[in-house]
Amino acid sequence: MFGKIKKVFFTGMFGILYISFIGQIVYTLGWVQGWDGKLTCLGLLAFEWLALIAARYLSKRSSSNAQYNGFNGRRR
Repeated sequence: MFGKIKKVFFTGMFGILYISFIGQIVYTLGWVQGWDGKLTCLGLLAFEWLALIAARYLSKRSSSNAQYNGFNGRRR
């Protein structure tokens, strides 16, 4: 039961983060003035994207480890 709630929560949360990321790119390219400002914002977005990918990877890794924890990490 908790696994399904966790899966729905994380899927929804990452979906919101992806939509937010797209919105930030549109805002940066459309409304930030000057190339220096645009490149700075895009550089910060690149770090945010790396953090998002790392969080997604760690989330999937921890859920698979918890699923097979009783079998010493080996599948049946």
